[in-house]
Amino acid sequence: MNQARLLLLLAVAPVATVAAYLLGDGTGGGGAGEAGHGVPETPRPYDEEDSAADAKNGPAADSAADDEPLAGLPPGLAAPAKKDLAHKLVASAEHSTLDWRGQYGSVEDTGDGNGYTAGIVGFCTGTHDLLTLVENYTEDHPSNRLARYLPALRAVDGSDSHQGLDPGFVRAWRAEAAEPAFRRAQEGLRDRLYFDPAVRLAKLDGLGTLGQFLYYDAMVLHGPGTGPRAFHGLREAALKEADPPSEGGGEKVYLDVFLDIRREAMRQEKAHRDTTRVDTAQRRFLRDGNLDLRTPLTWQVYGETFRVP
Repeated sequence: MNQARLLLLLAVAPVATVAAYLLGDGTGGGGAGEAGHGVPETPRPYDEEDSAADAKNGPAADSAADDEPLAGLPPGLAAPAKKDLAHKLVASAEHSTLDWRGQYGSVEDTGDGNGYTAGIVGFCTGTHDLLTLVENYTEDHPSNRLARYLPALRAVDGSDSHQGLDPGFVRAWRAEAAEPAFRRAQEGLRDRLYFDPAVRLAKLDGLGTLGQFLYYDAMVLHGPGTGPRAFHGLREAALKEADPPSEGGGEKVYLDVFLDIRREAMRQEKAHRDTTRVDTAQRRFLRDGNLDLRTPLTWQVYGETFRVP
C-alpha cells in the first residue's frame, strides 16, 4: 500500500463515523434540497444509540498524527474569505440567494422525501442531522423553543412525516433562529458534519480550493454516506476512474470525472434532476482553470445569475 493511499484511508475513517448514520444508502442528503410525505422504503442506516454523540464530536476525535500531512498546507477553503464564499455558493443553489446568514430561520417541506428542511445547510427532520442539532442545542439550552418537539423529532426521524410537529414546529424554529446561540449551534454542526470533513479529505486527495468546495457541496447535497449516491460512494467511484493529485493524477481530470459521476447521481433523483449547480457553476469554474476559486466569480443556478466581486 503506497503512502498516498494509506493517508486516504486514514482520512476516511473519522468521516465514516458521521457517514454511518446520515443516509448511508445515498437516497438523499442532509443538506437542503427540494423536500414530501411518506416513510422511506429503506430502514434507518444509522445507529440510534451512538449517532448523537458521534455527530457532536465529529472529526475532533481524530488522532493528531492523522493530520500531520495537512499541517504545512495552505488553508484553502478554510480561509475565512474562502469559507464565506463557499457558503454563498451553496446558498445560491439551496436558497437562491448569496445571503447565507439570512437562512438560519429557513424551514419548509420542499417535497424531496426528507420532511422539513431547515437552517443554513438544510438540516432535515428525515435525515437525522436536524434531530442531532436540536438534541445538542437542548443539552446546553434546555428551555429553548424546540425542546418540546424532541419526542416528535425522534419519532419521525428517517421519514418525511410531520406527525407531532405541526402546526407549531415551523413557528418555533423561526423564533429560535433569532437566538445567537442557536445560530452558533447551526454553524458548529454544519462544520463538524459537512465542511471540515470535506475540506480535510479533499486536501488529503491533493485538491486545491475548488476541489475542496466540490467535495463540500457534494457532502451537503448528497449526505456523507457510503451508498452509491452519497458523498463517499461518489468519491470512491471517481477514484476508480481517475487518480487524484495525491496519487499523481491531474487535478482537472480527476475533478471532471467526479463531477460527471455526481451529475449522473443527481439525475437519478427526482428532487435533484436540475444539475445547474454543477453544469453552470462548478463545471464552469473548472473549465476556466480556476482551481484556487479566485474572485470575481460569475455563475448560474436554476437560470439565475450570481456574482461575487
